[in-house]
Amino acid sequence: MEQGFFQQVYDVVRQIPYGKVTSYGAIAAHLGSRGSARMVGWAMNSSKNLPHNLPAHRVVNRNGLLTGKQHFGGKNIMADLLRSEGLIIDENKILNFQECFWDPAIDGI
Repeated sequence: MEQGFFQQVYDVVRQIPYGKVTSYGAIAAHLGSRGSARMVGWAMNSSKNLPHNLPAHRVVNRNGLLTGKQHFGGKNIMADLLRSEGLIIDENKILNFQECFWDPAIDGI
């Protein structure tokens, strides 16, 4: 089950549009596992072992904090990737979070 759930998470993450972000909880809710945000986080941490790139930098916590930044190989890589897509980051938080938030359940895949 775990690997199947992780693959479902990756399928959603691949759909996050350029310049948008979503949250661990929004992905979990979309997959029918509300309350499994932490498991989505585990899937994102495991994504570094995938043979292809996944836009994991576009998944943040529900407040727009870059909580997974330590998994990108450098302390500013996640923020730099998001900035390159037009997001405004300060103190590891997305300041324009509401305007760039993508909810897979509402905005569709």
